Amino acid sequence: MDVILWLITYLLTINLIGFFAMGLDKRKARKHTFRIPESTLLMLAVIGGSVGTLLGMYLFRHKTRHWYFAYGLPAILGLQLILLLFLYYSPIEVLIM
Repeated sequence: MDVILWLITYLLTINLIGFFAMGLDKRKARKHTFRIPESTLLMLAVIGGSVGTLLGMYLFRHKTRHWYFAYGLPAILGLQLILLLFLYYSPIEVLIM
């Protein structure tokens, strides 16, 4: 059960970071200051923050015209969901101590 709790904590944290990173980047774009690199925003999605980053993208209306965000973030989320389903229905049992 400890592994599940750590995984949920990690996913909540990384999604909050992704969400706030999109908001911060939008704010910096309006003020014409130093921006968060697009590769960083995409990497946050890849390492588990795809839901938060996607929500931030649409809520803050930020990066919605860039094709690699408009199509890439939903694709990353889809792949992560497929991986999650694959692991859930996998016949291999993992021993958790």
